[in-house]
Amino acid sequence: RCTVDDRVTRVAWLNRSTILYAGNDKWSIDNRVVILSNTKTQYSIKIHNVDVYDEGPYTCSVQTDNHPKTSRVHLIVQVPPQIVNISSDITVNEGSSVTLMCLAFGRPEPTVTWRHLSGKGQGFVSEDEYLEITGITREQSGEYECSAVNDVAVPDVRKVKVTVNYPPYISNAKNTGASVGQKGILQCEASAVPVAEFQWFKEDTRLANGLEGVRIESKGRLSTLTFFNVSEKDYGNYTCVATNKLGNTNASIILYGPGAVHDGGNAASRVAAGLCLWATLLARLLLDF
Repeated sequence: RCTVDDRVTRVAWLNRSTILYAGNDKWSIDNRVVILSNTKTQYSIKIHNVDVYDEGPYTCSVQTDNHPKTSRVHLIVQVPPQIVNISSDITVNEGSSVTLMCLAFGRPEPTVTWRHLSGKGQGFVSEDEYLEITGITREQSGEYECSAVNDVAVPDVRKVKVTVNYPPYISNAKNTGASVGQKGILQCEASAVPVAEFQWFKEDTRLANGLEGVRIESKGRLSTLTFFNVSEKDYGNYTCVATNKLGNTNASIILYGPGAVHDGGNAASRVAAGLCLWATLLARLLLDF
C-alpha cells in the first residue's frame, strides 16, 4: 500500500527492478498480482497465494511535478514447517549404530526435535536433524518421533519405527508339581526379536507334539508342555530350548510329584544345567538344520 496525493502524476510498483504495475497498466505476467486501488490518496497492489519466491523488496515509485519519490517495503513470507525427508522404518541387530534423519523446511527455519516414544516415557532425545545412536540396545527399540516447529503453524510430526533384533533370553521357567493321573503343565517364556522358536527335550531326547500323551504349544513368547495324564515316567528333568537367527538359550525345568524334594525357584537361573547335556542337545539341533 502506497499513500499518494493530488500532486502525483505517475505511479508504479516494482519488485526489485521488475515493474509490476505502472498506473493502471499491468506489466507483470503473474496472474496473482492485481491492482487493489488507484485513487488520489492510495495506490495499492495485492498478491494472491503468496509463496516464498514472492519474498523480497517492493518499491512504490511516485512522480510529482517537482521530483520522484520512492517508498520501499520488504515482504517476509512465513511458511509453516514441513518435514520433507525422513528415514524409513529400520531393523538392526543389538549393538549396531543407527542414524535417523529428519529434514524440514519452513520460514523461519524450523527447529527439529527427536523423541523416543518409549513406554517408560523417555521423552526428549535430541534437538537436531540427525539422531545418532551408538550401540543400540533392545530398550531403545520402538517409535521415534520427529517434530518440526517454527511457531507459524502447528508442528509437522512424523514417526520412524526402529526394531532391534536380539537373541533369546528365557525370562520365566519354573519347576512344576503334578500328581499321577492329573494334568501337568510346564511353561517356558522367552524374550527375543525375531520371536524365538521353541523345542522341548527330556534328557537328550527331543519331544514331539502329540506323542506319548504330551502337547506342545508355542505362541509368541510362551511355550507350554502339557501332560494330560501324568505318570511316574513323566517325572524328571526337561529342557526348553529357545532359538532365533541370532542365537539360542535353554533352561532346565523339573516336573515332580507330591512329596518330592525340589527347588521351587526360577529354573532359568540354572540355564544349561550340565555341559554334557547341552552339548548333546546342541549337536542334535545342528543336525536338524
